[in-house]
Amino acid sequence: MAVTDPGTPSNAPRDTLSPAEATRVLTRRALKASLATLESSTGHPYASLVTIATDVDGTPLLLISTLALHTKNLLADSRASLLFDGTDAAGDPLAGGRVTLMGRAQKSERATARSRFLARQPLASGYADFSDFAFYELVPERAHFIGGFGRIVDLEPRDLLLDLADAASLVAGHDDIVAHMNEDHAAANALYATVLAGAPSGPWSMTGIDPEGFDLVCDGMTARLNFDNRVTSPDDARRELVALVVRARERQPIR
Repeated sequence: MAVTDPGTPSNAPRDTLSPAEATRVLTRRALKASLATLESSTGHPYASLVTIATDVDGTPLLLISTLALHTKNLLADSRASLLFDGTDAAGDPLAGGRVTLMGRAQKSERATARSRFLARQPLASGYADFSDFAFYELVPERAHFIGGFGRIVDLEPRDLLLDLADAASLVAGHDDIVAHMNEDHAAANALYATVLAGAPSGPWSMTGIDPEGFDLVCDGMTARLNFDNRVTSPDDARRELVALVVRARERQPIR
């Protein structure tokens, strides 16, 4: 199954996904989101645009500066929401999918936060080490998913995040897997994106892998492909990635 970002076609009908699945895909494939905080001086809601990534379990990751108003607000009150917009270029945006994650923001101590964020947002490497910047995560407490008219569902953290209790070796090998795919298997990444996800040709690269699937990015476009089987180790990942590239080659048009 493949789901792609606005601007790229998808070969997986979104209405076949459960609200929890659709939410996880929507957050995984996002490059940006709207961050809502509470203004520390007045208590008014304050919405800002932020670049985004997710950790292996799906937790949203941010790289924000203490000079920004939203960070100052979070330091005074950690309550926050993130709106992920998956409405694409639909004629009626309200008929499309979107989800709001609500929780508390905190500085992230996750081992993979830096690598996953910078893989997703490479331009951020130019300021990631500035003294006023830090990686934050939104610890979700609940979510409100709208998949179009009449499809409205409230979700719990267990619907949003993956249990990684059995995937320690995958997490430990995460960066090596991603680097290996980008350095040695760029052609496979391109096949995943163009054949299985129906995306345009380009220099596609992998930005992250998790038990459910993996993420690709190219020139502001993203693609998400899910595995047929849950992946909990580098060996599992290799088997699933090989199976997908075989499938992609079988589907390639004969020239």
